[in-house]
Parts: sequence; structure tokens; C-alpha cells
Amino acid sequence: MPIEPWSNAQVLALAPDPSSAKGARSVSGAAKWTAAGLDDDVLWGLCRGSGSNPYQACVDLTEPAYRCSCPSRKFPCKHALGLLLLWSDGGVTEQAAPDWVREWQEKRSARAANTAAKRAQAGPVDQAAAEKRAGQRADRVTAGLTELDRWLTDQVTQGLAGAQRAGSVPYATMAARLVDAQASTVAGTVRRVGEVVGVGADWADRLLGELSLLRLLVAGHSRIEELPAELAATVRSRVGLPVTTEEVLAGPALRDRWQVLGHVDLPDERLVARRTWLHGIESGRSALLLAFAAPGQALPADVVPGSVLDAELCWYPGAFPQRALLARRHGTAPAGPPVGAVSVRDALAGWSAALAAEPWCDQVVMLLADVVPTVDGHLIDRAGDAIALRPADNPPWWLLAAAGGRPVPVAGEYGPAGFRPLAAWPDGEYVPAPARTGADLRPAQLPPELVSAALVGTGRRPFTAVTIDLGGRALPVVSGADPATTLLDTAAVALTYQRAGVTADPGRSPVEAAPAETRPVVPAPAARRLASLLADGGGPGGAELGQRLLGGWLRLAAERGYLAPAQSLPALLESGRRSSALRAPLATVAGRRGGWLAAQNAEWSYLLTEAAPDPNPGDWATGTPGERLAYLVALRRADPAAGLDLLVGVFDDEAPEDRARFVGALANGLADRDEPLLERALDDRRKEVREAAAGLLCGLPGSALRGRMARRALGCVRLDGGQLVVTPPTECDAGMRRDGIPPKGPQGVGVGAWLLGEVVARTPLEAWCGAFDRTAEEILALPVADDWGPVLHRGLARAAVAQRDSGWLVPLADEMSQDLDRHDERLTAQLYEALSPSDLARYATAALRRSQGRALRVVELHPGPWPEPLADAVVESIGALVRGDHRTEWQAGELCRIAATALPPAYAAQLAELADTIEREHPETRRGGVVRRLAATLTFRHEMYEELR
Repeated sequence: MPIEPWSNAQVLALAPDPSSAKGARSVSGAAKWTAAGLDDDVLWGLCRGSGSNPYQACVDLTEPAYRCSCPSRKFPCKHALGLLLLWSDGGVTEQAAPDWVREWQEKRSARAANTAAKRAQAGPVDQAAAEKRAGQRADRVTAGLTELDRWLTDQVTQGLAGAQRAGSVPYATMAARLVDAQASTVAGTVRRVGEVVGVGADWADRLLGELSLLRLLVAGHSRIEELPAELAATVRSRVGLPVTTEEVLAGPALRDRWQVLGHVDLPDERLVARRTWLHGIESGRSALLLAFAAPGQALPADVVPGSVLDAELCWYPGAFPQRALLARRHGTAPAGPPVGAVSVRDALAGWSAALAAEPWCDQVVMLLADVVPTVDGHLIDRAGDAIALRPADNPPWWLLAAAGGRPVPVAGEYGPAGFRPLAAWPDGEYVPAPARTGADLRPAQLPPELVSAALVGTGRRPFTAVTIDLGGRALPVVSGADPATTLLDTAAVALTYQRAGVTADPGRSPVEAAPAETRPVVPAPAARRLASLLADGGGPGGAELGQRLLGGWLRLAAERGYLAPAQSLPALLESGRRSSALRAPLATVAGRRGGWLAAQNAEWSYLLTEAAPDPNPGDWATGTPGERLAYLVALRRADPAAGLDLLVGVFDDEAPEDRARFVGALANGLADRDEPLLERALDDRRKEVREAAAGLLCGLPGSALRGRMARRALGCVRLDGGQLVVTPPTECDAGMRRDGIPPKGPQGVGVGAWLLGEVVARTPLEAWCGAFDRTAEEILALPVADDWGPVLHRGLARAAVAQRDSGWLVPLADEMSQDLDRHDERLTAQLYEALSPSDLARYATAALRRSQGRALRVVELHPGPWPEPLADAVVESIGALVRGDHRTEWQAGELCRIAATALPPAYAAQLAELADTIEREHPETRRGGVVRRLAATLTFRHEMYEELR
């Protein structure tokens, strides 16, 4: 039976670190693989690399197991993961594996046979020697726990208030002694308890609780011979007395089809641990697989999250056995929706049963059926029962985005700090939860009198209570040998009672579901590229270039009517928060679910003011500001008169910030009929409204405002004897202020110069040609008396930019291109931006021919794609700059940076050849690297365009 492809999420969950996941996305396109195939249950492929020979990658899907000829020490490497992603997207067909794959399979089979033979040939264990070693270790552990018991009572006798001053040092010292006593597990517990000291508001409550459980463990070990066998096994495990793998595998095995719910990685200064949780489809039993690796080393990736593993498991002994070992595999298959999900009430009952069997239990796995997040940090099921999320996992934006507020199965760990989601299954698709950092700070659970007594210390104030109050119930105090022991034992009982007694939280409300979408989601390869752009480092050129590429991806997806994958929305909204340039296309590709998310997070509320996609008439009455704006814009494009009537009816009642946006919407279908409303808006109290109205009236042919500006301008500038004579305004009167002219300019600019420039910038350019009976070129060539020429020409340039009049733009650009350093750089940039792409390309090409260094600022203004003459000139300049001395290297790098998003992707091969040539000519330098990165970026863009077709 053929193996069904895994999902992208399942593949990426195998990545040993984020950089491997990013690298896998970069090599997952079909263009990267010269050959790939599926032979039975083995996936194989040849991936293009930096060398002449491709990398040989293959994956045995039954375990899985990986092999690649690349030098990476990570397993799986990016090539193996990229091959799996290619297979996931349907890019691999059934083909016979080549010889190197067969050789790998044969070697693996031979190694497995040799291992089995060695185990079979192993001689008998010297039982007497083993028992002697075990007895010696037991004596050392007992001595260490006796010392721990004294140390625990000392902490409470002296008072925990002093612990905050001492910090974690005493705990580290005690942990070291326990390591010497070969009680390694309890030593790790003591060391972690030290990290609680002084952290958070309820640190004393948490510290006393952990110390009391340690005391309970010591007491259990002292009576270990009297305990039931399962509980005794738990105590030995918690102390650190090992159970060998052979002993576990010798126990009873259970075969089932195990759903791999997800995993959690727990970094530590000594080891990185991975907890992987399984749930049996037939048995309903849960299992925990533990894996460890040194910091910086890859964890095993032999269990695929979201898949179904047909295997036999054996459990470590204990009162509530959770940890298990894989005894034998029988295959792996992808999974659909999970089987065996339960209600919140039943899940919490299972937690209580676990604590009743093992009071030291700190987490269990839960598979919750059809839950929805609430607005206050809980998950609620269909029965109205809620379970609290861990503070570090609240709010669960990933779950809100993926499910849209609809009920979905969710798997996770539950412990004293709350529920930690591992994965969800919206529409039956496995979606893993992102890794979230943060301390597990549980709320206060102990009676205040116990915490108060522990803080002061029983040596100063003996603990003499007979009962303690637990939620209205009197719990008898556990009498001990001394006040400190009594306090610790009572705290252990109270803590276990409180934890085991947790019940479902009624009376909470789920979030309202997101509105339905009507547009398609981008294809899977495009979704994976988006994930790569959103990851740290972005595209092939780093974070800065990654943001520009992300903007290009968003614009292209918006133009083609696509939606971004729901799981990507939180990261996209964060990117939009940091960069306003992304917001307009983001509002389109985020869809209605993006707006729904933004309404719940103040940091994303910017999206609500952007024009929303798919407007409908109901949005005008009840929608967000962005949805109302989108509807008004759409109506103006379809029926400008109806849009005007709609706005006139409500204009005076709208909020000031909304009035400004709605006035801007009149730019769509602007006509004479809009002038009365815009003239009315010139008297608005809000500055932004007045500015928006004045800007539109300046661009409306025949408007009264244009006439007023023309009369003012021609009253200031006259033609006299073949030259222009200027008489600037002396003050900004009320009429000028009403028409949008600011009364004061920046410091250092005279009143006359300022007002003249503002008036000329708002004057229709045809007024000059009509008044002086000359063309734009002829007017610009006229001398200007009394050095008013620069002020006048700057005003004319601003008018040309605003009015997009090519008859003025081109001669003004000719004038300013003569000496780029002499003119206002910002205004020159605006002038170039207003040019048509063909005109701008002509200026940029000419600038490159004259001065490559100074031309950079001109070239950067062209948004791209560059026409062939400009592209050829840029490639030629890159080659010249890279071959120059060290003084031109930065110019080459800057030109490559600019070209990365504007040069047509078809130039990738030519640049790759240029990089090869440069590296041959200058092998001792890295000059070819900047060109090669540019070629890689162009290839990246080409693939991006193809994926969004």
C-alpha cells in the first residue's frame, strides 16, 4: 500500500532547528532537484548545490531514517527536509531508486543484523556483582536523601524570606551533593526549584509547594519497602535509580496505531530534552517518548508529529506510567482528524486520577474535543466547560488564526500552570503550535497561613495549627517530628488536594467566529515561500532584503486575488506592525480573518483602517473603519454619484479621522459634482480633512480653488522685458489658509519665499503657459530677477509632481539632472518618481554612464521591473565596480542591493556567469560573492512569481 504524503507542517516539525526549516523551504522547489523519485517506501533525490555534483538525499519513510551526502551534521538536513516538502506537494513520482540508495538500505539492514547478533551473543550478567553495585548505590542514595531531608527542614526552620537574598546558590550546592550521592533525578529537581526563588508575585507559594513535594519524595523513599510495587517504582524513578532499557523492553508490550500529537523541546544548560506525546487509537492510552541531546546537537527525528505510528510500546514501571519506549515499529502513515478526543470535564478528571496515583506528576497529555479560545485565556468546549491556558500561551494567536474561532480538536500538556497546546486540527489538517518561551508560573495554591509561616520560619514562630482552611473545608494538619516537618508534610497534602481538585470553569464565553472567506488561498509552494520570508533572515539576502521580497510577494498575491494561509496571519500582522509599507497589500491577502484577528489585538488595529477586501453593503453600517472605507471606494469606482450621495448624508456625523479617509476616497471618480462637498470640507475643524480636500481640489480641473491659486500666483510672478519678476506674498491671509497653505515654513526660510513656493506648488501649470503664451521649456529657460529662480523652480517642480504633467516633468528633470548635488535631493527624487517608467529608465541609464556612484540614488527611484536598457546598464556597472579597486566595492554592493528587487529575474544566469568569472579573476577576494547573492535573489523571485501564477 503506497504511503500518503505528509503535510508541510508534519515535515517541518522534524526540523532540528529553525535554520534547518528555513533552509528546507529554500531547496523544496522542483527547480532545485535534478531527479527525484519514490521507490516503495524510500524517497530519493539529487539536489543542486554549490559544487559540480548534486547532493544525494534519501529518506526511509517507514521509520523515518535519513541519509544525505552533504557535509551537514544535522539530521535530517535541509536537503532531506526539502525532498520531503517536494514530496508533500506532489512533486515526486514513483521511480526506481538508483544504486546508491540500494547500497544505503543494505548497509542499514546489515547494521541492524549485527546489533541483534551482538545482543544475542552477549554473555550472562554477573548477578552477584550487579547486586553488590546496586546495594552500594542504594546506600549512597539513602545517605544523600537523609541529608536532603535535613536541608529541607532547615530551609523552613530558618524561613524562606532569606531565600530571596541567597538566590539559587544553596539549591545548586545541595543538587551537587545529591549528584555525588548518585541521586541524579532528584538533584535536577532541586536545581530547578532554586530557579523559582524570587521569580513572580507568588514565588514563595511555589517554592514552598516544590519543597513540600521533595519532602514527600524523601518520606516515600524512607518507607519504600512498604509501598505498593507501582508507587515504589515511581519513587525510585523520581529519585534517580535507573531502570534499564532492557528491563523496560522485557515487560509487556502494547501494539496500537499511535497518533503522534506533538512534541515540546525543553532547553537546559546541560541537555535539551524533547517530550513527544502519543495517543492510542484503539487502546485510548497515552504515552510519552523522551529524547535527549547535548546543546547544539540535533534531537532524533524518528517520530513524525501529526502522523500515525503503527508500533509496539513498552512502559517504564510506575503508579501512573506515562514514559514509554518504542519496542518495534510496523510503519508510519499520515493521520486525519484525531481519534479519542474528550471533553474538558473528562480531561480534568483524568488529571485528578493521575495525581491521585502519583502526587509528583507535573504534566499529562490531553486531547480536547471541539474547543474554542475565550477572550480571557481559556479554551471552552461545546458543553461550556473551560480550561485555563498556560500564561505563556495566552493569547493563542496561532489557534485563533488557524481555526478562526470555530471548534476544533486541540492536543496539549496540562500541568499546574495550565494547558500548553501542542497542535490543533482545523478542517482535519494537523497544525502544530509554535514554540513559546516563558516560565511556568502557576497561580498561588497553598493556604496563606502555610506560606506566611514558611516565610517567617518555624524557628522564629512555630507552626502550631491543628487544621487549615482549603476552600471552606477544614483539612487536618499532618503531625511531624518537628514544626518544620509538620509544615512541609501539611503543605504537600494541601497542594496535592488543590491540584487534584481542579474542575472545569463554567460561565465563560468563546470568541465570536471569523467571517467566511470567498477567495482562494495561495498554492502550497507559495505558502511555503511566504513562511520562509517570515522566518528570521527572510530571503536569500538577509532581513532587509527579506522585507522587500515580502512586500513583493504580498503585492503579487493581492493582484492575483489570493489569500495568505491562515496559519501565517499572526506573523504577517506583526510584519505589518513594523513596516507600514506592507499594510495596503497585507489588508487584501489577510482577508476577513485578518481583520477579525486585528480587531482582537490593539497592536494589529492598524489593519482596521486599511481598505478591506471583498466589501459589501452591510459594511457601511456595521463594519470597521477599513471595511467602510473599502465599500465607499468600491462604490465610487462603480457609481461615483451614488458614492458621493452616501458620503454627503453622513459626513458631518463621522469621526474626524474617518472624515479625512472618506474625503480621500473621492479621488476615485473625482468630478465637478464633488466640488461642493470638498469646498465644505475646507472649513472642517480637522487639519487632515482640510488637507485632503485641498489636495483633491488642486487636482480637479476647473475647480474654484485652482482658479484662486492661479490668480494668486500670477499676481506674484509677471513677465517683464524677457524675464520673470517676482513679488512674493507678505502674509498668509485667511483665504490662503482656507485653501490649504500653511502660514509658517521651517526655520531659516523667509515668509515670502515660503508662501511663494506654496502658492506656485498649488497652481495649475496650464495657467503659466496661458498667461505667458510660452511652452514649459521656454518658461523654465527664462531668467528670474533677484535670485528668485530656485524658489520658483522648486514650486514648479512640486506642481509638476502633484499634477503628473509630463510636459513639465521632463524639462524639469532635464534641468535637475545636470547637477544632482546642486538641487534639493528629496524634491529631485519626487520628480523622478513622477516620471513614467520609460522616462525614468532613460535618466537612470544616462546617470550610470556618467557617474556610477551618484547614479545610485537615481536608479533606486525606479520601482522595477527595469526595462532592458536600464537593466543592461546596471549589469554592466556591477561588472565594472566589482572589478575596480576596494573603493568601488561598497558601490557594487549597494547597486546589487538595489537591483535585487528591480532587475528582471531573467538576468540570473548572466549574473551567475559574471560571478564565476570574477571568482576566477580574483580568487583571493570575495568580490564574486555579492554578485552570486544577487543571482540567487533573482532566481528566488522567479520561483516566487511562478508559484503565484
